[in-house]
Amino acid sequence: MKRFLCILAVLFSVMTAVAISPVKTYGQLQVNGAQLCDQQGNPVVLRGVSFGWHNIWPRFYNKKAVKWLKDDWHATVVRAAIGASSVDDHYGENPQFALDCLYPVVDAAIKQGLYVIIDWHSHTLQQEAAVTFFGQVARKYGNRPNVIYELFNEPVNDSWDDLKAYATAVIKEIRRYDPDNVILMGCPHWDQDIHIVADSPLKGFTNLMYTVHFYAATHHQWLRDRMADAVKKGIPVFVSECAGVEASGDGPINAEEWQAWVDCMEQNKVSYACWSLSDKNETSSMLLPRAKATGQWTDDLIKPWGKMVRNTLLKYNP
Repeated sequence: MKRFLCILAVLFSVMTAVAISPVKTYGQLQVNGAQLCDQQGNPVVLRGVSFGWHNIWPRFYNKKAVKWLKDDWHATVVRAAIGASSVDDHYGENPQFALDCLYPVVDAAIKQGLYVIIDWHSHTLQQEAAVTFFGQVARKYGNRPNVIYELFNEPVNDSWDDLKAYATAVIKEIRRYDPDNVILMGCPHWDQDIHIVADSPLKGFTNLMYTVHFYAATHHQWLRDRMADAVKKGIPVFVSECAGVEASGDGPINAEEWQAWVDCMEQNKVSYACWSLSDKNETSSMLLPRAKATGQWTDDLIKPWGKMVRNTLLKYNP
């Protein structure tokens, strides 16, 4: 009986540790083959939430929002989407504003023991600016195991050859200051053409993964099969953006397809971050405009997609 109670105590301790501090539990992440692993080489699946564009919803980029996502939603990873172009006040127009939004989120993730994806949220190649940006954040946070770098949110029309050249330049800059934190790279056609990556992955780099993005009401079994096939070929995949709605970010939630995606990611041990912590008038936006910026989001403030995300995280994260 005493042995049984001791085993229960140990299991409870491990589960509590993950809930309190994923980074304390998993430590320095590494990529082994197609799998994201903890510092001991054990498989890890991170599940969490992506903030919306920093230059549209800067109010949510604060330490209390990060803490609430950890404590109440059980997120193990958050994603800071730093708008690099397209929308007013983006990084190219106002780099200091971008950093002023980013740093509180990263600092809060470090304090709370969460992993944090620093996402270059762009749809076009901007190599010089990206090298500058990632060099700066790698100098600041490269010694922190919490940080994950996402080099290119969603390439649209760029060829894989051009993207490989871009990734090589940015990775080399990051590795000048950070030798081991995980790096994510997007693939062609809105992060859907992972099969092209599988046929010709980047060479010479460690702790590198590739991103797939899906919107479950639009992207069905064909993309799940494509992702699963890539994993079987040894390609490490991280779903850094996903939602249960249409690719527009709007339209009805397809709960059946969302669960099919969750099942696929769980079966293949693929980590994911759900889009988005924002208050836009669209289905994939998780909060109502009257929700406070700093958490304390009760059910009447969380939109249906936000509730679905929270329930998913509470179910699958300890």
